[in-house]
Amino acid sequence: MKPVIMMLQLSRLYCSPFLFLFTFLSTTLFAQQQNGLNKGTYTILDNNANNLLRKSKAYSVSIGLIKDGKVYTKHYGELDKGEGNKADNKTSFDVASVTKVMTGYLMAKAVLEKKVNLDDDIRKYLDGSYPNLAFQGIPVKIIDLVSFKTAFDREIPDNSQIRKISDDSTCFRIKKMDESYSKRQFLEDLKTIQLDTIPGKKPKYSNTSLELSALILEKVYNKNFETLLNEYFFSATNMNATKRNLKVDRNIANGYSSNHLLMPNSYTNLWAAGGYRNSTMDDLIKFLSFELDTKNKIVHESQRNLSDSDQSWNGYFWDEIGVSENGKYCYKHGGAFGTNTLFMVYPELNMGICIIVNITGENTFGNLYETVVEIAEDLETKSTERINYGYKLTHDKVVFSYQYNKKLNPKLIKSISVAGSFNDWNPNNKAYQMHSKGKNVFELELPKSQFEKGKTYAFKFVINQNNWLLTPQNALNTDKTADNNLTFKID
Repeated sequence: MKPVIMMLQLSRLYCSPFLFLFTFLSTTLFAQQQNGLNKGTYTILDNNANNLLRKSKAYSVSIGLIKDGKVYTKHYGELDKGEGNKADNKTSFDVASVTKVMTGYLMAKAVLEKKVNLDDDIRKYLDGSYPNLAFQGIPVKIIDLVSFKTAFDREIPDNSQIRKISDDSTCFRIKKMDESYSKRQFLEDLKTIQLDTIPGKKPKYSNTSLELSALILEKVYNKNFETLLNEYFFSATNMNATKRNLKVDRNIANGYSSNHLLMPNSYTNLWAAGGYRNSTMDDLIKFLSFELDTKNKIVHESQRNLSDSDQSWNGYFWDEIGVSENGKYCYKHGGAFGTNTLFMVYPELNMGICIIVNITGENTFGNLYETVVEIAEDLETKSTERINYGYKLTHDKVVFSYQYNKKLNPKLIKSISVAGSFNDWNPNNKAYQMHSKGKNVFELELPKSQFEKGKTYAFKFVINQNNWLLTPQNALNTDKTADNNLTFKID
């Protein structure tokens, strides 16, 4: 046995330097590859952030990204012009309606625990008589609250008169009303609200739905709403820096109007189930990660297609859940007096993006949405080969062709259509619906004879008749307009 042992020892002695060198080189190469990936990711964030700064005219842009479990955050500009005070991951921003997704999670939890039923009449959980919360005998149900289909004719408190004059002082007048408005007044005004149609039929955004949801959750759990948030949501997400009604201090970001006038922080005496909360990028990254957990049954319920829609849906208080070229997406926009946040997850790609700007303007949401979608597109673009994309010509046909990402679930696709200058950009036209060819490939063949020779036609693909797909970056055949449509021409 001794000679064998000696040989093994000699083998280890002579091999160990080579093993060390191999390990060192492998580790170094992996680190270089990771640094290259990180650099590419941050370059994408930098380019899109700079475009957003220019378009939105915000002083500050903050971006948080989760991709395949890896976290990227970066902050641009300054919170106050000329101050050089760049935001960081602990800067507190008013995230406004992003709060609604938190409340939606609590309501989804209550549904799964059978504390409430989606088809319950909401009056079951209210003290007193509310005959006004029905239309032609049909009551407002829990499902109507969470999907923004209550048919309430106004908000509570009713600030519609204040909003008739829209200028930089409007927010200050609204805040003054909020500061003096109580829960008691809310319940009194709830008896005077009217429905303008049958509940569940027509989408209508309503902050009142959120405060009512908080009231119902308090009833079924026998705990106040803040306790519920702390015990069942903030403890689960470890979001320790998300608070309500914060007073001004150096850690709270100032927000500005489109004219760059300093705006007030929001405030409420109500449940703050639909807004009025501040959060940090550190916390929002935790929130993104939480919403990307496909094994979490409550998260799954909160993102569910409650209305069995073939297009898009709300789930539990999301602005929209739908299907794009990047699979299922869920987004929530938080518009505060001087700050705007867009919170978006792509569960199938294990990707989440949150962007915050400290400005409120007419086009701020559109700018944020475009930026998030562009970042997702940049991150997912693999091919750089320049090609004519989306169609081919045979001797007698125009063949439109689209291949959906093979990593994604094709069952979420109810339809893919071609919309363009040749059909009035109508994605609902039955003659332009594409057909599945298997392996996530969709095609539509049309006779060349229905198009004029020598004329350039523009088009795009549309998923589920409402989600217009981006033109790939490597497409040669584009019209170079702001919409960046695809084109073809029959010679």
